[in-house]
Amino acid sequence: MATPVPPRLAEASWLRRSETQAVFAALAAAGFAARAVGGAVRNSLLGRPVIDIDIATPARPDQVMAAAEAAGLAAIPTGIAHGTVTVVADHMPCEVTTLREDVETHGRHATVAFTDDWAADARRRDFTINALYCSAEGELFDPLGGYADLLTRHVRFIGEATERIREDYLRILRFFRFTAEYAAGAPDAVGLAACVRERAGLARLSAERVRQELFRLLTAVRGPDMVAVMFDHGLIVDVLGAAPRPQLLDALAALEAALGLAPDAVLRLSVLAVEVPEDAARLRERLRLSNEEHERLSRAAQPAPDLGPATPESDARAFLYAAGEAAYRECVLLAWVRADAGAEDDLWRRRLALPERWRPPRFPIGGADVMALGVPAGPRVGQVLRALEDWWIAGDFGADEGALRAKLEELVAKC
Repeated sequence: MATPVPPRLAEASWLRRSETQAVFAALAAAGFAARAVGGAVRNSLLGRPVIDIDIATPARPDQVMAAAEAAGLAAIPTGIAHGTVTVVADHMPCEVTTLREDVETHGRHATVAFTDDWAADARRRDFTINALYCSAEGELFDPLGGYADLLTRHVRFIGEATERIREDYLRILRFFRFTAEYAAGAPDAVGLAACVRERAGLARLSAERVRQELFRLLTAVRGPDMVAVMFDHGLIVDVLGAAPRPQLLDALAALEAALGLAPDAVLRLSVLAVEVPEDAARLRERLRLSNEEHERLSRAAQPAPDLGPATPESDARAFLYAAGEAAYRECVLLAWVRADAGAEDDLWRRRLALPERWRPPRFPIGGADVMALGVPAGPRVGQVLRALEDWWIAGDFGADEGALRAKLEELVAKC
């Protein structure tokens, strides 16, 4: 069904852009209808930023390629088997996908057949709010009532929830993530019940797909709320492999918001599910974490350095010097959350802000300085340097280069 053009959609800058219109025009010149679909339409209706532009069309992939090339646009066969061609107009990519319907589903990826039926293409999608289409002129096509759900902030599966989930079990995580990002209030009861019933299917998903969806959930506006719902129904344990601590996640989210910090998925994962090094190792395997992500989780699993306000600032400076600014801030935030101190605590705020008022100095002595005093190249050079640097740090970096050189001579004399 066609609905009146909502003002936000008709005036959407991404739709009016010459690059977007060029893609529509290329398909129209070849005789094919086309509509934008999914996130661009949904977010425009909500007044949210649009990141990616997806266009649906009855044209087959080879026809899309030919239409684009005839119009002087670049066409990249990024997903021909699934009907997707990336069309690039003046460096702006649009994913153009042939209308599809599922022939077979395997719980992860579907085997599809191309179709000319717009309603069939809509029915194979996950949620009603993702089955919204618009023409080049901004006319909304809403075959499944997604616009009404969007207006009432209601995230619900298309058709029978269990069937949608069995088509791709990642939709369990997507249900909670989209609820966190777009819904108001509690999750849709029918969808929640289906997710709980079908939870065993999560084990069939690849670690990479789970990681991507989980990280987006953790950083969503109401992500901690939905993680708590998943915890109450045992689902988050199925994903992470151990009982997490949603109350600490809530505390971190509140602290980030109060401090104006962007949500950090890895930091949120660490407070949610990491207590000992084995937790970090398990999550590395379950989520295929990068080395850097695993290192951060492992740091969270170590005995926390005492960086609270009661600790002398000289100790905090020593840690900042050794660990670097990013690790310092992360460790202070973790300590702050675990201390259950309020976000308005000025002493904790001052401790977190230490890198803004103190920059670690450069250690001015090197191996050449040690060898110039007669110490032969070898392990002893490093030992002397470490002893000198430790002395400098213990003195709260107060010794200048002259004092350091005098201390170096003293250390070398004791060799």
